[in-house]
Amino acid sequence: MGTYDTLRHFADSWGLLAMFVFFLAMVLFVFRRGSKARYEEAAQIPLRNGSEDKEQ
Repeated sequence: MGTYDTLRHFADSWGLLAMFVFFLAMVLFVFRRGSKARYEEAAQIPLRNGSEDKEQ
């Protein structure tokens, strides 16, 4: 069995499982309790007029 076949077998089995676990962890991280205020503040950044930056 060559290197390609070994890596393909790994990607088809454990690699897929690892990617799914990573995806699930990221979804749980984004939708955790207490993060709503942080994301709402970040969503407002493009709508600011820039006067806050000039005051500093």
